[in-house]
Amino acid sequence: MSYTPNLLLKNIKPVGGDFDGSDIVDLRIIDGKIAEIGNELNPKENEEVHDGKEAYLSGGWMDMHVHLREPGYEHKETIETGCAAAAFGGFTEVACMPNTNPAIDSRDVVEFIKKKAEDLPVEVHPIGCVSKEREGKSIAEMGDMKKGGAVAFSDDGDPVYNAQLMRVALEYSSMLEMPIINHEEDLKLSRPGHMHEGKESAKLGIDGTPGIAEEVMIARDILLAEFTGGHIHVAHISTAKAVDLVRQAKAKGINVTTEVCPHHFDLTDEEIERRDFDTNVKMHPPLRSQEDVDAMIKGLADGTIDAICTDHAPHAIQEKEVEFIYAPNGIIGLETAWSVSVRQLLDSGVLDLNELLAKIVEKPREILNLEIPKIEKGAKANLTLFNIDEEWTFDEDKVHSKSANSPYLGDQMKGRAEAIYNKGRFVINEI
Repeated sequence: MSYTPNLLLKNIKPVGGDFDGSDIVDLRIIDGKIAEIGNELNPKENEEVHDGKEAYLSGGWMDMHVHLREPGYEHKETIETGCAAAAFGGFTEVACMPNTNPAIDSRDVVEFIKKKAEDLPVEVHPIGCVSKEREGKSIAEMGDMKKGGAVAFSDDGDPVYNAQLMRVALEYSSMLEMPIINHEEDLKLSRPGHMHEGKESAKLGIDGTPGIAEEVMIARDILLAEFTGGHIHVAHISTAKAVDLVRQAKAKGINVTTEVCPHHFDLTDEEIERRDFDTNVKMHPPLRSQEDVDAMIKGLADGTIDAICTDHAPHAIQEKEVEFIYAPNGIIGLETAWSVSVRQLLDSGVLDLNELLAKIVEKPREILNLEIPKIEKGAKANLTLFNIDEEWTFDEDKVHSKSANSPYLGDQMKGRAEAIYNKGRFVINEI
């Protein structure tokens, strides 16, 4: 990483705005802003030059659902290592969930996170708690957290279980023009499940979490959003019926949005037996059936699912190297999200390049009311340089997270982020 306020990117193919990825141009950045876009631009004094070799260039990617673990769980991840993983994955901005210790339930914790990230190339947007200490008993100080830089509210890791509390939260957040992001899970239905409840769990003899545990909570939240006029955002959606519920709600004009993780449109619950109970395929929501995976892909294609996120959830090696039922839920995902999306969505023809980029550039920021980066003269330079065809292996030296709990470790990948530019910093991803 270098502080590079002045940069000339040669031979790049912009995607977005007036560009469709077919033109090869040069792009000049001066003092962190796009100053010129043209052909055969010559370097100026004190200007770093990078030959993109016909790589694509888009607005910087955003992951609206990550766990950076700091404060409190720095043995899993820190803000610095999480942002390093994000940069390698092509993300210039992330929104971090509040299940830290202390929880992000006050302005001082929000500002602590912002301060820790201020010199990093990846912008970090804290998500504040809905309830104090994520206990689901009383509303946290939403307005004060917004003043400190919070962009949404969630008790992620646990659902907002109390319907009256959720009603009040939606009313407050509506006044603040911010979404409530809920971890959609009826705990009485879901626990003590360790995988998706279905034929695979029955065959393996493992307690399962049924899809209805997710669906009944989504149905409740949709009704509450309709009643209050608030914005409910469904975190990490994973079942076919859940997608249908969101689809129907959107058709009625209810203010609901949702996101999906790459592993939920790529892997099924059959991976648990196939990988001999590898705990790196244990997450929550769990890997579901092929029918559910197909529904995620259909939901992305028809616009029901707005955004792609990773739910990046680092765990230390000693925490995951235990029996399957004792392992914590969660996997890392920032470094591999683009490659999985290319394989499952772009190469398959489900989405074209512009449609895929919209899921990670525009939609997350629309949901969180953040500025959408643009490729035009005078715009702040917030950019991702990437390709869609380079083959590479996600081995341990490509892991920039502090943890390595990924189901894709050792896998052959296709397409990667080559560099990011943000906040006057240029990060080239060497492999």
